[in-house]
Amino acid sequence: MFIVLLGPPGAGKGTQAQRIAAATGLLHISTGDMFRENVKSESELGQLAKTFMDKGDLVPDEVTIKMLLERISRAEASAGAMFDGFPRNVVQAAALDLALAGRGARIDHALLISVRDEELISRLGGRWICRNCGRLYHERNDPPKVAGLCDGCGGELYQRDDDRPEVVRTRLEKQKPPADLIAHYRAAGVLKEIDGERGLDDVTAALLKAIEG
Repeated sequence: MFIVLLGPPGAGKGTQAQRIAAATGLLHISTGDMFRENVKSESELGQLAKTFMDKGDLVPDEVTIKMLLERISRAEASAGAMFDGFPRNVVQAAALDLALAGRGARIDHALLISVRDEELISRLGGRWICRNCGRLYHERNDPPKVAGLCDGCGGELYQRDDDRPEVVRTRLEKQKPPADLIAHYRAAGVLKEIDGERGLDDVTAALLKAIEG
């Protein structure tokens, strides 16, 4: 079984991917982990990817695809895998489809965790940090007892530029799954949409039900 997990930043893909992998026994392939593994091992592809990562640029499709194809060629992926962070566009999706077809397999489920923009902005844009001790707070999920002050040391709380709601909104627009990628899996008849605004356990249960179904 091969599964693609889709969703915007803040939808909880990483957490849910770990839970699904534990429940199903499927190999969890995270694009971020794959990049870090190749960079650490100083593989040819890792060194190439690092030149882009160090500049803050996206790793080109050609490099990402080659890494992914090498990863699924290993014996540990023979029973299937769940992809987290890949594919990020139709070019990558087509390359994955072609590679799987070559081994008589296909994407069985494309699971889209849907969350409204305002909820995502609340999740991602509510983080505050103590200037003194570095403790993290979230204005909704873990607020300080006194607004603007750290519970532990009394230090001033500040918000990083990339955690500000207006910056988060721009980031969301750039990093959401593109419409044509969603359409690609809908046309293949494998797309299933999951409400990501429910509790953590409820989302996990819905994802597993979609897979079992």
